[in-house]
Amino acid sequence: MNHATPARFLAAHEATDTTLISPSASALTESPSRGRYASLLHQQLPPPRPELLVSVIIPAKNEVSALPATLAALAAQTTLAGRLLLSSSFEVIVLANNCTDYTAAVVRQQAQRFPQLVLHVAELCLPAAKAHVGRARRLLMDEACARLERVGRPAGIIASTDADTCVAPTWLAAIQAEILAGADAVGGRILTEMTGRALQPLRRIQARDAAYRQLCARLEDLIDPTPIDPWPRHHQHFGASLALTARAYRQVGGLPEVRFLEDEALCQALIRHDLGLRHSPEVQVLTSARRDGRVEVGLSWQLREWLHMSQQQREPQVANPSQLAAVWQLRRQLRAYWASQSELQSNLLAAQLELPAGVLLARMRRATTFGRLWDWLVKKGHVPAVSIMPLSLALRELPELIKQYEKQGRPKEVAIGLSASAFPASRADRWRAVA
Repeated sequence: MNHATPARFLAAHEATDTTLISPSASALTESPSRGRYASLLHQQLPPPRPELLVSVIIPAKNEVSALPATLAALAAQTTLAGRLLLSSSFEVIVLANNCTDYTAAVVRQQAQRFPQLVLHVAELCLPAAKAHVGRARRLLMDEACARLERVGRPAGIIASTDADTCVAPTWLAAIQAEILAGADAVGGRILTEMTGRALQPLRRIQARDAAYRQLCARLEDLIDPTPIDPWPRHHQHFGASLALTARAYRQVGGLPEVRFLEDEALCQALIRHDLGLRHSPEVQVLTSARRDGRVEVGLSWQLREWLHMSQQQREPQVANPSQLAAVWQLRRQLRAYWASQSELQSNLLAAQLELPAGVLLARMRRATTFGRLWDWLVKKGHVPAVSIMPLSLALRELPELIKQYEKQGRPKEVAIGLSASAFPASRADRWRAVA
């Protein structure tokens, strides 16, 4: 069993860059086209039960073979103590969109198989230009948010998973525990299972990539810790295991409707609003390792890329850890100075960001959240770009960096100043068994 780490390649980000800006809260008001499909979805669902606490959403396109195990895992949800979760406290909504098989019929069969599971299915045929996971997940999340608000639970939870994914028995209970502890959103650990000799090279690359990202998460926590997301934590916040409160969803204006990377776009919106995103090791799912996925950029795409690399004996390139560390140090200092609004501190930071001191101070005072200030600096090119390096070199460098920062202890306020050399001169158990 290996960790799923679908890389968000730069080209993919650039392709969706204009859509990653968080919509305003009014964006949940439907456009005429979206409103029509939202209405069709809504009409196919019964009213929410008064005791509803969590609405689980699953977009599905031609998922006849995968859905039975997915739904069986949700029917077997337990408390953290191992008792069956009160079934009326959560519901599952499957949207069978643009299917050419019997996906919806399979969901109805599973509803009969698990009568204790509050399970709904709706069918839509979206126009070709909008028949993508971003639209499907957006329609589902909008409906889930409205249903929770209808029963008077703005702190109720919208939980997203995928049709080829089996959640752990305590998935919902662990999400609820993190929300009760103060998180606004929770990204769960996504695991994959790969068997067979032919996939050994792919499994090796994936394991090394997962190790790199876990080490980066540790280094980031040492340099710029976040109270709501303490160590131990992981690095994933993808649609196969992502949850947030209805209040947070409404605050960021809903899920950005993009063809792919919609989960990444939503989490960036949460960060811009300074909402607490917890990467919880206790929230886990097992997803398929298929390489014929339903989205243009996602885990299946990443697995294909890695397999191609292994066949060509090429090594993945990743962000330079030393430069990441310098950026995280800069971000921590800026966050502290944004909170204090100190003119002297702003002058010192402005020199590092190559900004007039007055411009930075004005931006700091105007920013309603630190996330918006940092996002503006990144987009304007004032935060130094990070170069890439071979994965093997990064894996050798990261443990040394972690040791260095562990010796320093928790972050203290340090003198402002980044080394010019820091930047380039150019700037387990298979949960399917529950079925």
